Amino acid sequence: MADIQLNNVTKNYGKLEVVHGINLDIEHNEFVVLVGPSGCGKSTTLRMIAGLEEITGGEISIGGRVVNDLAPRKRDISMVFQNYALYPHMTVRENLGFGLKIAKQSKDIIEQRVNEAAAILSIEDLMDRTPAELSGGQRQRVAMGRAIVRHPQVFLFDEPLSNLDAKLRVQMRTEIKRLHQKVKTTIVYVTHDQVEAMTLADRIVVMKDGHIVQVGAPLDVFERPVDTFVASFIGSPPMNLIPGEIALQDGRLHVVFQAENTMPVPRDLADKVVEGQKVIFGFRADDMMPKAHSLPILGEAYDLRLAVDIAEPLGTETLLFSTFSGADIQTKMFNPRRVEPGEVMDFNCALDKTHLFDAQTGKSLRG
Repeated sequence: MADIQLNNVTKNYGKLEVVHGINLDIEHNEFVVLVGPSGCGKSTTLRMIAGLEEITGGEISIGGRVVNDLAPRKRDISMVFQNYALYPHMTVRENLGFGLKIAKQSKDIIEQRVNEAAAILSIEDLMDRTPAELSGGQRQRVAMGRAIVRHPQVFLFDEPLSNLDAKLRVQMRTEIKRLHQKVKTTIVYVTHDQVEAMTLADRIVVMKDGHIVQVGAPLDVFERPVDTFVASFIGSPPMNLIPGEIALQDGRLHVVFQAENTMPVPRDLADKVVEGQKVIFGFRADDMMPKAHSLPILGEAYDLRLAVDIAEPLGTETLLFSTFSGADIQTKMFNPRRVEPGEVMDFNCALDKTHLFDAQTGKSLRG
């Protein structure tokens, strides 16, 4: 069983602590993505799991075995790096089999595993080429193949798609997801790209400043972020966040923004706020849409009028940029039409899907 446990794991470089006592349980065969901005500690965490970085404190277990003092080669893991790390003078076949050769496996086993990996990744026709003769996507497949042949308990991916262009990244995301379905083993994947995290993961681990901020299924993290950092980091475009203050108007609590603009407090959050409380009001772009160009709203809707500064057509939808109470916001139009700069449009806001965060702590008031 290739489950992984991190118990109060810390990492110091001298007096600087970069990973602060994190705890994480990864189940057997689970695909977990560590995501966060540069410098948040996600790659350091992955390298500690791999044994490429010594931990300062805590405990790491793989398959029920504590691996703190085990060398990387004894942890039964395979790692795929950002730069592929292929041997330029070897053919694809030789690159795939090199690790097994060093491990003194028999020629028959090497040939069998190399052929199996090539079939899984559809690179049989590339076996006699050198890395210089391959495209970026093909090199990444070979790098994954070299990991597959070892039959490890755990695959570790460190930003493997960051060197590829946008089209290839989409293709390789599909390949990695398909690989997980075929090989059925535990994968820990590091990226700063939240789209990769959302599309690949069984669970996302959002990190910031060496701490784990939130762990959950992609849609759970997207729909119920624990704070404004997660709300602004997960989702494309990020959640709109507007500061305001709670006030009672016409017998109902409202969020009052700059220029006396207001928005009713969602009814399920009314008992979480008090008059005079400073909050941050949040909503996703597709939760505020122009009338006649919107998806059906389930629950309470709130009407408002906005001027559109910029429209970005994306095909089946258009991203609209506006200003509301001094804040730049983004909304979406479905079944789009041409929108002129400065055009004033009537919008529906899906009030039940909006969020409130404490202005001081940034924590979600949904709990």
